[in-house]
Amino acid sequence: MELEIILRIILEDSTPGVDYGLQEGKGVDFKTVETKRGHGGSLQFECRVRVKSSAGNPPVFLGPFAQGPRGDRFIYIDIGTFAGQKDSCWSRRLKIPLTGITPEIIKQSVSDSNMLCEAFVPGSEKGGGPNCGTVKPFNGWKLRRSE
Repeated sequence: MELEIILRIILEDSTPGVDYGLQEGKGVDFKTVETKRGHGGSLQFECRVRVKSSAGNPPVFLGPFAQGPRGDRFIYIDIGTFAGQKDSCWSRRLKIPLTGITPEIIKQSVSDSNMLCEAFVPGSEKGGGPNCGTVKPFNGWKLRRSE
């Protein structure tokens, strides 16, 4: 059975002056959507992913925002030049794992149209530049009421 859920990513402490955006598509055929300029505060991104689920199997995330191999899918946040900011000195991606979105979270999200899956991720690293690679620390996905 295929379902659809909404993901909200809250990127905390964005690096001022740097563009961030959701990656839609893979390889050379990607585009960056919802591009936002960092200002030191939080930036919010939302996308929809399809989920294929069957009893006894982990969920499989599908669609143009779901990246990576089956069973280890993630969302990319493009940063700097990857987000289309031509004058940026940064060319990075932040990888946000979809692991931890359980069948129970999916079921609750789908049964109530006011619910979504939300994750908070650090937007800057200790030196002040944009965070990149697999997000750390990552506190996972939580079910939240949409606003």
